[in-house]
Amino acid sequence: MKRILSILAFILLSSATFAQSQAIISFKAMGHNDDEPIFGMSGASSFYYKITPNYEVNGSKLVIYFEPSQALIREKSFINLSIGSKPVYSGKLTRDSIQRIAINLTRADVSADNFLKIQVKTLLAISNDQCKDLDNPAMWLKVKNYSYISLVKSNKNFFNNVNVSNCFDSKTAIVYPSNPTLHDLKAVAWAYARLKKTNQHEIKVFEAKNLPDSVRNYIMVGKLASIPAAQRPLIKVTPQNNQGLFYLHKSIISVTDTITTLVDFKGRLLPVKTIGLETVPKEILFISGGDDAGYEKTITALGNMNILNSTFGDYLLVNKAQNTFFKTIDENRSKLSLKQIGGVGDFMSGIGSLKSSFNFKNSDFSFTPKEVEIRIIANYSSLNPGDRGFFNIYLNGLLLSSEKLDASGKLNTAVTINRYQHHKYNTLEAEFRFYPTNGNCNNSFTNFFAEIDVDKSYLESKNPFITSDLSFYQYPEAFNSGTTRIVVSKPFAKYAAGAMGEIIYELNNNINANNFPEFIYSDAVEAPELKKNNIIALLTKDDPLLNEFPDAPIKFNRNFRLYNTDNNTVVYSLSDTTSNGLAQIFYGRSNNATLVLTATGKHLAEAFLAASKSITEQLSTLSSNVCISDVNNNKYLFNINKSSENLEYIDTKSALTRFWDNYNLYILLGILVLILLSFLYIRSKVQKSQELFND
Repeated sequence: MKRILSILAFILLSSATFAQSQAIISFKAMGHNDDEPIFGMSGASSFYYKITPNYEVNGSKLVIYFEPSQALIREKSFINLSIGSKPVYSGKLTRDSIQRIAINLTRADVSADNFLKIQVKTLLAISNDQCKDLDNPAMWLKVKNYSYISLVKSNKNFFNNVNVSNCFDSKTAIVYPSNPTLHDLKAVAWAYARLKKTNQHEIKVFEAKNLPDSVRNYIMVGKLASIPAAQRPLIKVTPQNNQGLFYLHKSIISVTDTITTLVDFKGRLLPVKTIGLETVPKEILFISGGDDAGYEKTITALGNMNILNSTFGDYLLVNKAQNTFFKTIDENRSKLSLKQIGGVGDFMSGIGSLKSSFNFKNSDFSFTPKEVEIRIIANYSSLNPGDRGFFNIYLNGLLLSSEKLDASGKLNTAVTINRYQHHKYNTLEAEFRFYPTNGNCNNSFTNFFAEIDVDKSYLESKNPFITSDLSFYQYPEAFNSGTTRIVVSKPFAKYAAGAMGEIIYELNNNINANNFPEFIYSDAVEAPELKKNNIIALLTKDDPLLNEFPDAPIKFNRNFRLYNTDNNTVVYSLSDTTSNGLAQIFYGRSNNATLVLTATGKHLAEAFLAASKSITEQLSTLSSNVCISDVNNNKYLFNINKSSENLEYIDTKSALTRFWDNYNLYILLGILVLILLSFLYIRSKVQKSQELFND
């Protein structure tokens, strides 16, 4: 028995030792939190992963786990796997409930832009008559989210392959100086937005003195003189005054660490922890400048993707940088082609359901649309007499329109949706459904084809969504026009860096990113600026600037309670002991968009970040203008206006009134007890008197 255990331990440790040079990335880590279903007789699903330069593709492996429907005839059902544009595997399904495909990868499998495209296609059967299988709901196969890519870690070409243009792909954190300046906060915000566009990892933001030793691949911002003494010698190029600098430091270090690896044991991935010495790359991208003017140039260049994407060296000295966008009528974004929102004209052929999917956001338009016209122009093979063909449009899973196809082979159709039908983030599906003449099904599987013209098809906003009160539904596009100022309380500045990054990302998370806000401290804001600019303010609860927003739904600098109007129970009460982020959006004094965030409690940075993230999510209501969120991802949405009855300010009451509000139930209970005791006492006295009288 001991010998067997020793052998098993040796195998696991050997596997773990081997896996130390491997990075195992599951599909779940790639963003597929759930299993990916593929429906229909012939379906397909694609997965993408960007290969960073510190991995060697040769010798790496792709492992796909999938679960087929229990109703399928396995001998007549097939799965096909393509990498890039090349097929790499085809096979019949087996009797196993969970099945596995393993493919060795080579450099040729990766595209020129370093993406690994994986496509799984199916051809399924449930009966011996494929015509009857067309719409059977039991036709499905699920790609499991614990499928993974095992990549070889390699430092061989690390120094040659990694440069300023591609180093953002692997960065996980941003570090800023202690007591950051406005330039530092602006640099953090733009670096954060750049990282979030590049990858889906959680982005950490650290003050320099709090940087953990475990973080070895990060961005450090700061003017050259404010870079910490430990990191300053790593910069081998010195910018002059009025000159900016991007500098990428690269080194190989050995670290002793607890290494968690996933070992494939009987088709399941098991975590194995070992302690060992690992050789790892260390990267620091410095965003700096010789002085404030040079530093500002670097930050400006950080917002220009063209400059960064063409910097293939280890450093870039910035002598001149500008972001100039000239808006034309088309760039005003009231009309968007499907190609502009990322649509690709796929040639579709087959029978049954043929779908194309497109994603768009309200913020892709210049303003929140009230109505959107969806115009689809396409070509398809003409139908024979007796064939049945339909074209359907779905939005967020709901059928909007359906029309018959004819022998013309030309499609030009439109449907208009109102504001209740589209959300902040939307999925548009265009579906061709084709059924050939009865009795001719077996010979018609490749006879029908269709293709949507993504250049001519478009989305057009008919009317802007204008309301008397702003809501989070209209964020961030409410800030698209005019100049935006980001205002921050100086005492809270270092806690607001991460939240500023979320804000900058959202303001530019559209097809024509051109929103470059100005940054300013709250004590430097003058009254006229609050009227002529859009304002995004991150403030302390007692910042005097809060008094300059008379139209704010809630006065965050006062103690308040929010009630449930249905049962009059307290939903939220402001407390400094709980770490909460509070956000509210409203029109300012000159109908300018205004967003105010503040934070309470000990974990101020986390509270600010929670508030900035909560207001960008797919909210279920069109009218919420106040959001309260905590550091545990709980959030509460409210619609507060001047006539609201669910808001109460506690500090407007006298001490006696506040005492009564807090203890009225106890006082009433005490009075009832005293009444009961008095009644019992009097009753006992009466009984004694009666007894004496009778005697």
